[in-house]
Amino acid sequence: MDLRKTVRKAVIPVAGNGTRFLPATKAMPKEMLTIVDRPVVQYAVDEARRAGIEHIVFVTSRNKHSIEDHFDDTPELISALESSGKMKQVSELEAMLPTAGSVSFTRQQAPLGLGHAVWCARDLIGNEPFALLLPDMLCYGARGCMAGLMDLYSVSGGNVLGVEQCAPEEVSSYGIVARGEPVQHGFAVTGMVEKPPTSEAPSNFYLNGRYILQPEIFDVLAKQTRGAGNEIQLTDAMRTLATRQPFHAHPYAGKTFDCGSKHGFIEANVAFALDRDDIGDAVYESLKEMVLMHENRIQAA
Repeated sequence: MDLRKTVRKAVIPVAGNGTRFLPATKAMPKEMLTIVDRPVVQYAVDEARRAGIEHIVFVTSRNKHSIEDHFDDTPELISALESSGKMKQVSELEAMLPTAGSVSFTRQQAPLGLGHAVWCARDLIGNEPFALLLPDMLCYGARGCMAGLMDLYSVSGGNVLGVEQCAPEEVSSYGIVARGEPVQHGFAVTGMVEKPPTSEAPSNFYLNGRYILQPEIFDVLAKQTRGAGNEIQLTDAMRTLATRQPFHAHPYAGKTFDCGSKHGFIEANVAFALDRDDIGDAVYESLKEMVLMHENRIQAA
């Protein structure tokens, strides 16, 4: 069994309902909510491409047509922008447009969990290792997390997980891995547990929504019984696969924002806005003013 085949494809699940962002997501997919001026899902695609991914497989659901439209050509819009002399915007739109045949879409007809969403991509992935990026988890740093996973995969092969460290008291909110022997770009994973009590957590390294998985995960998922939330859990399937194949983890040097939560979404907007040459200084000054106003209100209360 070759566990070092080139990783060419990535799965991006975009089938969730986005109930935590209602009413904004009543008619708009949560993945199309913007961080400054780019949809959340665009950041995941860009990260995958920079890591060398050639083909993106989106797992969608009903009412997600705008995601497909976002990654399609818009000749009328391009023509209008060119007529107005807005060539910078034309270049930006053309740069993010996938090449023909490099994007596929498949449906998850029922909300049965992340494991089931991944399983729905099985025929489009085939017998190849693949990357998995959860678009809600937005990586912020000089380098995307998936590129680091690729570095580790080139050394270890097998299955690779993106991880970060959280405060020890926060481990019960995450999937946590047990840390084994160090290797270049990461360490061996000796165990995984979903949302453990603080006293039982094997470490404070949590899964940050980036994975490289071998295709045998599909056979495991096909037989996987429902777990937490009455859903097919990817972590359960990975624990089963770990009895047969090696798992390693790459600690991400940046920060991951959980854009599935309001708090993480706002944090991400602030962080990415401050990094912008065109608006960063103005946003910084506005934030200072708003913080001061907030502190004054608290003192006056």
